[in-house]
Amino acid sequence: MAAHSEDLVAAATLDPIRAAPPTQANGHEEPPAKDLDYRALFLGDQAENGPIFKELLSQLVDEHIGWRQNYMPGDRAGITVRDETAPEYGAAQVRMREVMTELSQRLRSGSVPWNSAGRYWGHMNAETLMPSILAYSFAMLWNPNNVALESSMATSKMEAEVGDDFAKLFGFDEGWGHLSADGSIANLEGIWYARSLKSIPLALAATLPEAVEDKTEWELLNMSVEEILNKLAELTPEQYDLVKAASSRSGKNLNRLGKWIVPETKHYSWVKALDIIGVGLDQMIAIPVSENYRMDIQALTATVEELARTKTPILGLVTVVGTTEEGAVDQVDQIIALRERMKNEGLYFYIHCDAAYGGYGRSLFFDTDGRFVDYDELAELHHSHGLFPHGVTVPEDVYNGYRAISQVESVTIDPHKMGYVPYAAGGIAIRLKEMRNVISYFAPYVFEKGTNAPDMLGAFTLEGSRAGATAASVWAAHRCLPLDVSGYGRLIASGMSTAHRFRDFLADLTFAIGDTIVRAYPLHNPDFNMVDWVFKADNMTSLTEVNALNEKVYDLSSYLAGHEYNNIFITSHTTFSTSDYGNSPVGFIKTLGFDEAEWESVKSVTLLRASILDPYLSSNELFNYYTTAIKAAFSERLTEVLSS
Repeated sequence: MAAHSEDLVAAATLDPIRAAPPTQANGHEEPPAKDLDYRALFLGDQAENGPIFKELLSQLVDEHIGWRQNYMPGDRAGITVRDETAPEYGAAQVRMREVMTELSQRLRSGSVPWNSAGRYWGHMNAETLMPSILAYSFAMLWNPNNVALESSMATSKMEAEVGDDFAKLFGFDEGWGHLSADGSIANLEGIWYARSLKSIPLALAATLPEAVEDKTEWELLNMSVEEILNKLAELTPEQYDLVKAASSRSGKNLNRLGKWIVPETKHYSWVKALDIIGVGLDQMIAIPVSENYRMDIQALTATVEELARTKTPILGLVTVVGTTEEGAVDQVDQIIALRERMKNEGLYFYIHCDAAYGGYGRSLFFDTDGRFVDYDELAELHHSHGLFPHGVTVPEDVYNGYRAISQVESVTIDPHKMGYVPYAAGGIAIRLKEMRNVISYFAPYVFEKGTNAPDMLGAFTLEGSRAGATAASVWAAHRCLPLDVSGYGRLIASGMSTAHRFRDFLADLTFAIGDTIVRAYPLHNPDFNMVDWVFKADNMTSLTEVNALNEKVYDLSSYLAGHEYNNIFITSHTTFSTSDYGNSPVGFIKTLGFDEAEWESVKSVTLLRASILDPYLSSNELFNYYTTAIKAAFSERLTEVLSS
């Protein structure tokens, strides 16, 4: 039966479970003594760790003030006592107080309550790690610019260390990485690498033909990254510069470099990247995804084989680990195997892994000695560290996909997503450090050619000036939570476990709204921590009706509806259409009771969507407390929609 309004209020006002720390008895295993409890590193949904946050923030601010006071203390002050007592001086500070008061009011009334342990289940907004907030705030006081070491002596080194962390996380023993503004910039940099490297053999043929005189044009366009770097290593500095000048940066040969392959689940930034980089959208080939929203390997194989048959080169391929709509992990291992087979047949392509969302998930597979464990050891490793107490296991195909990332050329990772650090913090790692020399530029006013990193970070990045505070923030997060099963692995496993529990909770939801029965239909079992679902009344006979219902439920469940402080459940939504997904949703549409003809008629389905990033809901008490409130909220909103 539908919940009455008094039931809704009761569910929303139950006393939160705070009496005792979680134990195995309530479904949350205590971490082993060697592991950290990540909950101590968050401010807390109700600011439980507020005192230590204020203590550390005050300490850091005092240290910065002391630094200012102690640097050349004998210098003449820039602000005198007379300045401080002037009317306009006081007026300026009054103005500042007024502006800060307005700022506080606007942020408190206009911010989404993502901090709640179980009220916000929407976009990738969630608690950020307290050490990251502190490090960012502290570093901002120095305002370092990581474009060059001379303006960021501390934070450029921190960024270099974070880059090493990324390389190790992805198994790039000879790799390198750095931070970027976000994943879109990192993706753009990935295709920049691919375009630049792919054009080098043609540039060699144009400038130093004797270096590649034994190769046909087809062979030039299918040289591997290692082969290209080996050729470049044989050149003098002058020859190297000559070849780079004749590469894709000259604007020549862009239409000869080949196709850029993406899955239908691609992030929208790839369309923009193809435009910006000059390759063009006409060169993009979108591969269908299967019903689990991973790139369809059979469709990919058929496409690649046809391109090989017609002697059409492939510039590169994007594989996604952690799609932002479905939480899917592509089968990277099978894509690598396909490339190896085609390489033996004379065709080679660059692979970029877009792991902006799912990249930190690779920490699930490292033990505390830094070893990427074999799959048959994984369950015991997770059990020994208290991961997945509710019976969730990582499927072997997901494990294999993660493992194979070590064989791609470059990877996007976003610390501001599953790294739990403040926006904006993206990142990229490359498998071979020498790759960066192909895209490097040198600005003489900030570096000298030949200076070693971290001095020259800006020479190898799309961005110039960049916030050193971001580097401090990510560095602090990685130092507090190791990138292995004892640190980030525990945190990410918590979100994945909650996501699977929430999906199971949805699968059992049925509501009686008057004479109408409404059921929840989850999309699929996610590989990561994204959950999508729709509501459908049993008497609905068209997909259009279902879409309208879910749009209206979303309207009442969105932050745009207002009432953020008394909205019991806030979520987001998405639309799967034939233009983006082809026919991959057909299987799901059939679970709703419709046939393929209905899908072909409507061509889209609207889903509610939740990114489960909450770090607190691994206990049975909290999960049950909040899902009780969510169920009541669903009932009231469905009643309102169906009664209107």
